[in-house]
Amino acid sequence: MRTTRRLASTAAIAALVGLPLAAGPASADGHELTGQLTQLNDSGASGTAWAQVDGDQVHIKVDTQGLLAGSPHAQHIHIGGQGTCPTDDMAGDDGILSTMEGAPAYGGVKVSLTEEPGKTDAGAALDVANFPTGATNSYERTITVDDALAQQIANGDGVVVVHGIDADGSGKYDGEAKSSLDDSLPLEATAPAACGELAPAQMAMPHGGVETGGTSTAGVEYAGALALGGLALGLGGVGFAANRLRTTR
Repeated sequence: MRTTRRLASTAAIAALVGLPLAAGPASADGHELTGQLTQLNDSGASGTAWAQVDGDQVHIKVDTQGLLAGSPHAQHIHIGGQGTCPTDDMAGDDGILSTMEGAPAYGGVKVSLTEEPGKTDAGAALDVANFPTGATNSYERTITVDDALAQQIANGDGVVVVHGIDADGSGKYDGEAKSSLDDSLPLEATAPAACGELAPAQMAMPHGGVETGGTSTAGVEYAGALALGGLALGLGGVGFAANRLRTTR
């Protein structure tokens, strides 16, 4: 059972406008959390997440499979909303659950799970060049956060979301539908593919993972650097705009 549940009518709004969430007890030392990632948008993706919080250090490991091959997959720890994963029936008329449509459930981006040397704050939410690429990924990194955010994660308020789907089966991010985050990107590039709630648990860290930042970005090119600013990731009051993203055929 997650330690914190918030009503969408209040906390989701707070997350979207960047209002701080209340912190829990004073210490976040030694907390372990796990989560099972399940598919959204019929992506076929799945995975597991594990985290340990010691003071302001969050050591996190995310293993995923079933994602679109040869394409980057943005991934984050979201906090706010109801602190849960959305369901596909929250999608609009187009039948594809967008990041914004899922926000009442999982809240705003608080940690960007980039590889080294990528930044890890909410402002790096679409730092595509530093996110894992490919159908199967094993990600691991230790990230420094502020004390309040560390406590929220330790409390079990975090939700791991992995983005990027292939709704039309073309093998790449494309289609006429535009992202709810920036209309220079296709909807497929930012729609959530998998989600898992980080719940407190006493267990050992999974073994056999790759070294930090060990996933490959081979086969992916970008027309230009992604600039942050402009439209909001919704989400924690962070805005960004992106130049066009393309993957090699």
